[in-house]
Amino acid sequence: MEITDARVLVVGATGALGGGVARALHGAGARLAVTGRDADRLAAVASELAAPAYELDVVDVERAAATIGEAVEALGGLDLLVVATGVPAFGSAVDTDPAVAEELFAVNTLGATGVVRAALPHLDGGVAVVLSAILADAPTAGMADYSAAKAALSAWLTVVRRERRRSTRIVDVRPPHLDTDLAAHALAGEPPKLPEPLSAAEVVDAVLAAVRDDKATEVVWDRREGLVVR
Repeated sequence: MEITDARVLVVGATGALGGGVARALHGAGARLAVTGRDADRLAAVASELAAPAYELDVVDVERAAATIGEAVEALGGLDLLVVATGVPAFGSAVDTDPAVAEELFAVNTLGATGVVRAALPHLDGGVAVVLSAILADAPTAGMADYSAAKAALSAWLTVVRRERRRSTRIVDVRPPHLDTDLAAHALAGEPPKLPEPLSAAEVVDAVLAAVRDDKATEVVWDRREGLVVR
């Protein structure tokens, strides 16, 4: 799709990755609306991008649906949705607090799917880009519930892609460990030994490439080729 003048909602624009994608889309000429949980950071991003802003915790599914409607009205329609929300937790599967596991699925799975579900009626002919994680393909010890939540999100996106194949292009972005310091915001535990992080800027570039490529449905990590848009 053409990014210039595209009407775009970035959910999670106050995070490192979501903010990077929002800035790149703005630089490419898109018209943005943004959401985030942190009011101060959201105000700063909104001011920088001259974008309408909506404070939102995606766990509040009803509020998320209302926010989609407000953003669509402000933009005059919706061509592209970007969902860049998520929270990790670490520790063995057996020792994970059930409340932590519940929060992981609430944010990473139900929150993200709720946003996409609410946006789909407005995205006829448009694109939805959702940031999941490499963990959907490679579940990792010490991150069982986080891996499972991302895998559930990725599976859901696969089905929606099939169901909406004639109306909406669904792009599942599954990057590896990034230099976004996500571990510092974990709900619980200490991270296991992780590989050298990839620059978030590379993921931002890949997301824009996927948006522009009308056949792209995934951004995945290949050990030999790096990030692959396919």
